[in-house]
Amino acid sequence: MTDGEFLDDRRRASEDDYFRKKDRELIEKMRQAAEAERATHELRTKTGITDVQLVKTLQELGFTPDTIAVLPFVPIVQMAWAEGGITPAERELIVTLARDRGIAAGSPADALLADWMAHKPSDALFAHATRLVRAMLDAGGTDASAWSADDLIKYAESIASASGGIFGLGKVSAEERDTLGKITAALKHQG
Repeated sequence: MTDGEFLDDRRRASEDDYFRKKDRELIEKMRQAAEAERATHELRTKTGITDVQLVKTLQELGFTPDTIAVLPFVPIVQMAWAEGGITPAERELIVTLARDRGIAAGSPADALLADWMAHKPSDALFAHATRLVRAMLDAGGTDASAWSADDLIKYAESIASASGGIFGLGKVSAEERDTLGKITAALKHQG
C-alpha cells in the first residue's frame, strides 16, 4: 500500500465517521421534534386549547401532558399565597382537592403542585395561567370538563376562609378579598 492509498483510506474513514455522526444528530433532532409535536398535540387534546400561541405559553410556563391537570389549581394556589404563605389548613384543603380531582400522590402533576405550595410561583405564572385556565374552561378540553369557573371560585373562597379568624372561622383578609376579586374577574371575563 502506498502512502497515497493509505491517506485516501484514512480520509474516507474520517468522512464516513463524520457523516455517521451527522446522521445520528439528524435522527436525534427528528426524534425530539416528533416528541415535541406529540406533547403539543396532547396538551391541545387535554386542554381543548387550539390557539398555537396559548399552547406555546403553556409549554413556556413548564406545563407538560403529565402536569397539565394542575393548571386549574393555579387560582386556588394563588389564593393560598395571598397573605404571603400557605398555612397547614390551606395545604390540606389543596391536597384533598387534588386527590378528589384525580391528581395521584407522587405523580408529576402532584410534584408540581407540591412545589407551588413550597415555593411561591411567580406573579407571571399566576397572571398567564389564570388566563389559560379561562381559555381551557371555554374550550372544554378533557382536563377541564369537570371544572367550572364557579367551582374554582368556590374553592378559592374555601382557601381564603381556611385559616382566618378565630379557630380558622369567619375572617377573610383584605389581601384575600383582593385576590379573590382578581381571580373572579379573570375567570368570569370581567374587568
